[in-house]
Amino acid sequence: MSPADRARAWVCLCLKSMPNFPTGGQVPHPTLDTVDLVDQSLRNAGNTYPAPVLEEGDTDPWALPQLKDTGQSWKELSVVSRLRQVVTSLLQACGLLGSLYFFICSLDTLSSAFQLLGSKVAGDIFKDNVVLSNPVAGLVIGVLVTVLVQSSSTSSSIVVSMVASKLLTVQASVPVIMGVNVGTSITSTLVSMAQSGERNEFRRAFSGSAVHGIFNWLTVLILLPLESVAAVLERLSELALGPARLQPQVQAPDILKVLTQPLTHLIVQLDTSVIVGSATGQATNGSLIKRWCSAGEQAIQGNSSGCGAFSPCADRNSSAAEDRLRCRHLFAGTALTDAAVGCILLAGSLLVLCTCLVLIVKLLNSVLRGRVAQAVRTVVNADFPFPFGWLSGYLAILVGAGLTFVLQSSSVFTAAIVPLMGVGVISLERAYPLFLGSNIGTTTTALLAALASPADMMLSAVQVALIHFFFNLAGILLWYLVPAMRLPIPLAKRFGDLTARYRWVAIAYLLLSFLLLPLAAFGLSLAGGVVLASVGGSLVGLVLLVVLINVLQRHRPAWLPRRLRSWAWLPLWLHSLEPWDRLVMRCCPCRVCSPAEATDKDAHCYENPEVLASHQL
Repeated sequence: MSPADRARAWVCLCLKSMPNFPTGGQVPHPTLDTVDLVDQSLRNAGNTYPAPVLEEGDTDPWALPQLKDTGQSWKELSVVSRLRQVVTSLLQACGLLGSLYFFICSLDTLSSAFQLLGSKVAGDIFKDNVVLSNPVAGLVIGVLVTVLVQSSSTSSSIVVSMVASKLLTVQASVPVIMGVNVGTSITSTLVSMAQSGERNEFRRAFSGSAVHGIFNWLTVLILLPLESVAAVLERLSELALGPARLQPQVQAPDILKVLTQPLTHLIVQLDTSVIVGSATGQATNGSLIKRWCSAGEQAIQGNSSGCGAFSPCADRNSSAAEDRLRCRHLFAGTALTDAAVGCILLAGSLLVLCTCLVLIVKLLNSVLRGRVAQAVRTVVNADFPFPFGWLSGYLAILVGAGLTFVLQSSSVFTAAIVPLMGVGVISLERAYPLFLGSNIGTTTTALLAALASPADMMLSAVQVALIHFFFNLAGILLWYLVPAMRLPIPLAKRFGDLTARYRWVAIAYLLLSFLLLPLAAFGLSLAGGVVLASVGGSLVGLVLLVVLINVLQRHRPAWLPRRLRSWAWLPLWLHSLEPWDRLVMRCCPCRVCSPAEATDKDAHCYENPEVLASHQL
């Protein structure tokens, strides 16, 4: 701990005895030259005062909670009590599996709802090849399209179809694939919102969803400029395909859809070839809802339909008359538009999704107690004995890749990990390699799907899948191989602490990361490369300068001019979220959005140099 941190911690312990601050965070500030006093105190703190000791009751918010067993041991129970406990455990297991099944089905239906609402927009976006030639615009389009259709497989199939149709070059498709990889992390962020009712659970759950998105964004920030200059990923994929002789293979079985399609196909069925046809300029039926199905498809409903992610089906709405049968789902004969059906499915799927998440969390809290919780936590978070402890994370990467390959969906896997993090079963340090393995697993799924594509599309499909694989592999080499470079973990913890204090920040992060900032970058790219470079370069330079000044303020304040040693000279709304929080509280005066009282005191202690200066260090 640095001298500055020890000094701040000492003052915060001293302020424990202070009376609670008035509501609204208004505290009378002393009229002293606060910056000078704070700087002088921090410079002398390491030589004068020892490091403080945590008081009893002060716990690390990132430590996994202690799940105590309040029941009797098995030997102390009577026969009737043992029978009751066995029946209760079986019912809880069935409830957990049933909730997980409906949770996965609701994710599938949610994806269909987003496709109905935004599929035509996504297809129209891909039509403008001039815009896609801009790397930043291609990245943004990949993010927006994946957010709109809620399916990285659908977005990848559009890219492959355009590359195979010579409407898009492989070089221009690389930024789009990067955007697809970023956009798929929105699902886990949405899932973490369901645990916002309990502060510490939300801290852990949101940090788990944020670490996935931060990893993807950091990888993009490094590889996108490198790819624009040297085309590294494109050349690696060409090198890997050089000596290969590709032959069409059988479609890999989609185990998850075998289980979920009997239910989801009774709700709605979509013709994804309409999206691909809209992007490639082919004439397709106007409605995305599948109304006519072939006789063979009805016979094998519930199994894989043979339409891979990289080999879109033929237009079944225009099948031959003798092969056509009306599809058996709720909206097969509806007169509603695609947007109306999408809104209905969106509301229903979100309701089922949140209900299942609440049930899963409650059941996990009731099941994971005592010895069961300790056993599960020990197995999941265990490390190999010294000196092989460093291999544990790489084993977790392999486990994440294997489970994602079995489930055939990275969104389902990451969405299942987030609630487990919230209840304290999986730590952030162990979930991080699991997420990285999930990124690798979804690329192997895409690679197998590419090998099952038609012969005329196979080469392009495999090259796009390899680019996706090399992108995630490069991210692991950058942000996991060296322990000191695992920056997504501390950044995710900072986000978790911030959202635990101001819960509305999670919604702001969701809107900014996946909607507003991509739209702004897309608009600047339409104005031309010069405008994008001028505005974007200036903003990036300003952000890097602010980060550098914050680092120097924390570790080397003497290196900065006196004016820059604190942000107190700026208006409060520019260096604190308190004014923004009061504004949000006026619009949403709910207890869930309000910060905790103890957190107010600690944050005021850490962030206000005037309070620091008014107390003897």
